[in-house]
Amino acid sequence: MTSPRARLIADTAVTLLAERGLRGLTHRAVDEAAGLPPGSTSNLARTRAALLTLALEHLAQLEAAPLTPSLPVGSLTPDAARGLLAGLLVEGLGTALGPGRPLTLARFELALEAGRDGEVRARYDVLGGGFRDLAASLLAASGCPDAEGRARYLVAWCDGILFNATAGSGQAQPPGARELTEQVELMLRTLLAP
Repeated sequence: MTSPRARLIADTAVTLLAERGLRGLTHRAVDEAAGLPPGSTSNLARTRAALLTLALEHLAQLEAAPLTPSLPVGSLTPDAARGLLAGLLVEGLGTALGPGRPLTLARFELALEAGRDGEVRARYDVLGGGFRDLAASLLAASGCPDAEGRARYLVAWCDGILFNATAGSGQAQPPGARELTEQVELMLRTLLAP
């Protein structure tokens, strides 16, 4: 975000998506919830698609920040890369199901909208590709025989875990850290098998 006002508008849009869903996200609602003068949001994001894209880009930044490895992936041994990937998965999923649950809800709202709006879909796919690329690079550094293809499986599996525990039949009992660790270990053993 380029300015504090733009960050405030993006943060507020994400919060409204999580709290009220797509129907509750309007330019006027963002202005009111952020305590801004009427027209502030539409001045930054003229159309609904622009507002959704702003929220999507901000959400991707928030979700990606803790997943950025501190070391270049290429400098890691296969065991270190596997350990880093496992840690990022357990921590990322745990955060998304715990304190980051509102961000997860907002992302699902945006995913649904991307299914109906080509402009949002294009940006959603580009931003989602960043997560898939990170998974592929860590899988490759771990010795995965088909890192690109298996990264797609891994991202789909993560989305499934998140949906099940946030909006699906597993919402009443989301997995805790121990269960997530067991599931991640099983998934990585499967993906890294020759």
